[in-house]
Amino acid sequence: MSAVSNESTAAISTPAPIPGGEGSTQVDRAMATASTAAVSNNGAMRSQSPAPANGQPVTTSQVPVKLKSADTYRWNRRHYSRWRRAIDIWSFVLRLLGARWAYSKPWSYTGPVTPEKQAARRRQQALWIRETLLELGPTFIKVGQLFSTRADLFPSEYVDELAKLQDRVPAFSYEQAREIIEADLGRPIHELYRTFDPIPLAAASLGQVHRAQLHSGEEVVVKVQRPGLQTLFRIDLSILRGIAQYFQSHPEWGRGRDWLGIYEECCRILWLEIDYLNEGRNADTFRRNCRNLGWVQVPRVYWRYASPRVLTLEYLPGIKISHYEALEAAGLDRKRLARLGAQAYLHQLLNDGFFHADPHPGNIAVSPEGALIFYDFGMMGQVQATTRTKLMGTFMGVAQRDADQVMVSLVELGALVEADDMGPIRRSIQYILDNLMDKPFEEQSVDAISDDLYAIAYDQPFRFPATFTFVMRAFSTLEGVGKGLDPEFNFMEAAKPFANQLMAGNSPNSSNTLFSELGRQAAQVSSSALGLPRRIEDTLDKLERGDIRVRVRSIETDRVLRRISGVNLTTSYSILVGAFTLSATLLLVSGFLWLALLLGIIAAIAGVALIRLLLRLARAERLP
Repeated sequence: MSAVSNESTAAISTPAPIPGGEGSTQVDRAMATASTAAVSNNGAMRSQSPAPANGQPVTTSQVPVKLKSADTYRWNRRHYSRWRRAIDIWSFVLRLLGARWAYSKPWSYTGPVTPEKQAARRRQQALWIRETLLELGPTFIKVGQLFSTRADLFPSEYVDELAKLQDRVPAFSYEQAREIIEADLGRPIHELYRTFDPIPLAAASLGQVHRAQLHSGEEVVVKVQRPGLQTLFRIDLSILRGIAQYFQSHPEWGRGRDWLGIYEECCRILWLEIDYLNEGRNADTFRRNCRNLGWVQVPRVYWRYASPRVLTLEYLPGIKISHYEALEAAGLDRKRLARLGAQAYLHQLLNDGFFHADPHPGNIAVSPEGALIFYDFGMMGQVQATTRTKLMGTFMGVAQRDADQVMVSLVELGALVEADDMGPIRRSIQYILDNLMDKPFEEQSVDAISDDLYAIAYDQPFRFPATFTFVMRAFSTLEGVGKGLDPEFNFMEAAKPFANQLMAGNSPNSSNTLFSELGRQAAQVSSSALGLPRRIEDTLDKLERGDIRVRVRSIETDRVLRRISGVNLTTSYSILVGAFTLSATLLLVSGFLWLALLLGIIAAIAGVALIRLLLRLARAERLP
């Protein structure tokens, strides 16, 4: 469980008095903790997960989590120093740039450079990045979590480590929570709630959750935003804009990257996530979409007790879906729950177009009756109808292993940047299709597919939209949860009926008959014929504007040019070695020992560079 006070140990041992009402028991607090894991926006919580036995909640043991005190974090103070924040943030960025620069230098490794050593260094850097983002506070925790979906920008080791980024921060005081509630809702807390537990159920970087009871008797949980969070966001985001502008203008990292666009997208998502009214609207929409699914429950929002910084939700206790022992003790079918989890998410994505973008185990619980309970609606994904139509072109191209159709549809979706030479990209797509389609659909793994896609997409023109990466990450998470519930579970097998329905809906009369194949081929030919005049006209326009470039590459000419360049560089190094050696000798004879030593060292460095260059030229001469 996350911190529940400003002490370093987060554990609840005794019932706490509640202002304006009776005390709550530890069992009740544990049940609320299990049911509000996600409402707190906190995935790192160590919650007690109750198992209903004979209709009564039962608690399990809890391991205290040692956390730093609130005063340890500079960002957790009431007044922020903009200059201190700028120093902290830029120090992290410069250290990261230095580490990335040294990564490609052979002298920074002990012994020969091997792929294993480079992978180990990337993992070490990724771990350091994750720990530093935690130290930098809420803005960077959320930015890191968003970047964990951008496998097209960062190495897989970074993405994997950022995906583990969880909030491990102490709670703020009850007095601060009460001030925010009373300021936003305009009434004293005892008039708003009959009881209000001063000890939070869970704390995270953006806010914390308290259990309460309305005067009408309904049990609720109250989510309160961390004080000063918006001020901290404004300071951090203004500094991050300068960093984005630096990366955008960088000659290497800025090429083919829209860092300012990424910054704007992060700003939009972050401001939406700390707007609790937006989260309430998301919860209402999600609840309406699932109203016909009897096996899905969504907390109700109490709008009379909601504001941009305060959100009151229905208290829905449940068993954390990854607490397998508790599920078995409650007599629930784990195989059925694994199947329902996949079906629920696919229903959201394909039928509603509005889906939960962060379905980790802390955000899903199970009611005693076996229904799935969803929490935390701050980050939701939406797929527009037009986007789903374009996706159908991609699905059809994948099903037919047509790399050209897949490439065109990806460009239309904005997931692929159109380049002058699309040949290498088409070959990469064909490679993906040939390797992903070599096994039956139901035997494939979401993790394996996403790893292959991200490995090929990294540092390539592919630009996976945030919605796509949210979907892939959610699929991987649900597959992991499903395998925990049922070792034989396969997400792709569970998705097969939905895929068949989707394909059938796109082409209801399609079949594997000769006539359907002839019809498909005729449609493609007619489409190509009708589009030919437009393509010819576009080509002529580009030719008139001078946008068409013809590149001719001669391997022999390239080799001769490289050899001439190497010889010229060898001559320059030889002159430097001779000049510095002669100067050092003259200075030594004249008695200037230290200057002679300095020039001798420079001459030795130039000599080493000269020897390495000569060896490289000798190897190049031996190549066929």
